[in-house]
Amino acid sequence: MDRFTVLFSHGNAVDLGQMSSFYIGLGTRINCNIFSYDYSGYGVSTGKPSEKNLYADIDAAWHALRSRYGISPENIILYGQSIGTVPTVDLASRFECAAVVLHSPLTSGMRVAFPDTKKTYCFDAFPNIEKVSKIPSPVLIIHGTEDEVIDFSHGLALFERCPKAVEPLWVEGAGHNDIELYSQYLERLRRFINQDLAAQHA
Repeated sequence: MDRFTVLFSHGNAVDLGQMSSFYIGLGTRINCNIFSYDYSGYGVSTGKPSEKNLYADIDAAWHALRSRYGISPENIILYGQSIGTVPTVDLASRFECAAVVLHSPLTSGMRVAFPDTKKTYCFDAFPNIEKVSKIPSPVLIIHGTEDEVIDFSHGLALFERCPKAVEPLWVEGAGHNDIELYSQYLERLRRFINQDLAAQHA
């Protein structure tokens, strides 16, 4: 079987230049190809950051993988971190792929800003909570229990709404930006790719 290619949508305060050494290390450790892109207005990408552009950006990356590199959907893993979970969930709810990884995901923009928000309003940005139930692929959710940016409750809420969720990784004591430093992180990703997905393919 071909190696998986991970389409990685990174977090908010970084660009590809800052992420590249992490990607190289991750790709080697989980034995996958890593394909990433910068959002509009990030790094050397032109345009302005907006919710609409996030969706257009990941669509362009997905179509490049499919047409330019000839990679079939069953070999693509969508990986979103923090704000990157927004385009990831949107794409995953529209296209079937090998799998989805949601790393420190948010339920919606309003729920991050106003934790008591109970329903999704029409003006709410990034409504992951409404789309995650439509994802047909297996989903691994990873969240730190001490996340100071996107509360741990977001990961839990998405896990509960996700029909194809596999056993999640709740990293005890981890915050928003240090999950990768915990040994469970790579262990769980490897198990997800080598066991959870292999069982699906069998």
